[in-house]
Amino acid sequence: MNNHIQRLNAVLASVKDTFVGKNEIIDLLGVCLIANENAFLLGPPGTAKSAIVRSLSNCIIDGKNFEYLLTRFTEPNEIFGPFDIRALKDGNLVTNTEGMMPEASMVFLDEIFNANSAILNSLLLALNEKIFRRGKETRNLPALMFIGASNVLPEDEALNALLDRFLVRVKCDYVDTDLLEHVLMAGWNFQNKEGQEKPQITPTEIRELQALRKTVDLSPIRKQYVDLVHNLRNTGIKVSDRRAVKIQNLLAASAITCGRQEAITSDLWVIKYIWDTEEQIEILSGMINLIIEKESSANAHPQAVLNNAPNAEELMKEVLHLKGRFENDNLSFEEQNVIKDKLRYIQTRSNWIKNYEHKQHIQNEIELLWQKILQAV
Repeated sequence: MNNHIQRLNAVLASVKDTFVGKNEIIDLLGVCLIANENAFLLGPPGTAKSAIVRSLSNCIIDGKNFEYLLTRFTEPNEIFGPFDIRALKDGNLVTNTEGMMPEASMVFLDEIFNANSAILNSLLLALNEKIFRRGKETRNLPALMFIGASNVLPEDEALNALLDRFLVRVKCDYVDTDLLEHVLMAGWNFQNKEGQEKPQITPTEIRELQALRKTVDLSPIRKQYVDLVHNLRNTGIKVSDRRAVKIQNLLAASAITCGRQEAITSDLWVIKYIWDTEEQIEILSGMINLIIEKESSANAHPQAVLNNAPNAEELMKEVLHLKGRFENDNLSFEEQNVIKDKLRYIQTRSNWIKNYEHKQHIQNEIELLWQKILQAV
C-alpha cells in the first residue's frame, strides 16, 4: 500500500511542478481524493482552476474524466446524458450515459452556481451520495471526487445547499508577483512538453487508499478535535454534526498522505478549509495555526508546516492604501462603504498577527482611520 501512497504523492508533485504557487490547492485535492470528499475552488478567471484539475485528472489512468462549464441554460442531458431512443420506443426511460458524468471517475463542474432547478436536485444527490437517479433509474456513481469552481460565492439559498455539498473550500488567486517569472517558465515548459510521460495512478489504487483511510486511528487527536468544533461553533462558524463526522475523513486522509496510520495534531490543518464566507478564512487559519504550531513532528503534512498567519507589513500597506483613498474628497457613498468593509476585514485579520508590537501598531493605525471615518459622517 505504501507504493500507492508514493504514486499519488508523485502525481501531486508533478502537478505542483507545472503550476507554481498552487501547492496548497493541489495538496488539498490529494487529501480529498483519499477522503472521497468534494472540493470547491473559488477564484477569478485565469487562475488555472480548470487546468490544475485537468492535469490531475489526466494522471489518473484507466478512468474517465468529465468536465463541463455550466450556464443558466444547461440541461440535464448535457450533464447526465440523453434518453436512449431505442429504449424509449419500447416505453422505457433509460439514460445513455456514455461519456457523461455518471460514468466519470473525476468530475469537474465549472461555474457550478449557474446550475438551474432542472438539474439541481439530481446534482445534489450525486454530490452528496454519489448516486444518479432519473425517473425509475437509479445507479451508483464511480466518481472518486467532484470538484466545483466559481468566481463568486452563492447568494441564493437554494445554491447554498450546493456549496454545502463541498466539504473543502479553497481560494485560487493570482500567483504572487514575486513568483511570476517561475510561473511563466513553468507554463512555457508545460506547453512544450505535452505528451511526455508523467507519474500515474489508477482509480483502483485510489479506492484502496480510500479503504485504508478508514483504518486510521483518530483517537490521539479526538479530544482536541471535539474541543475545536465547540470553539468554532462558539465563534459563529457553522459545523453541523454531519460535517463534523465527514471532516474526520480529511484528518485520516492527511495522515495517509504522510504514510501514517495514526492521526497527529498537525493533521488538523485541513480544518482551515471548511469556511462558508471569505471573512472566515483568516479566523479559521488563525485558530488552527495556534494549535498545530505547537507540534513539531517530522512526519507532519507539508501544508501543516507552512504558517499562513497574516503578514504585518502587507496589512500595514493595505491600511495606508485605504487611508489614502478615504482622504480623497471625490469618493461616492458606495466607495466609502467599500473602504469600511475592507477596513473591518483587515481589522479581523490583524488579530492573528503574532508579533505583539506589530499588531498594536497596525491596530492603532486602524483605530485612527476609524476615527476619521466617524468624524466625516
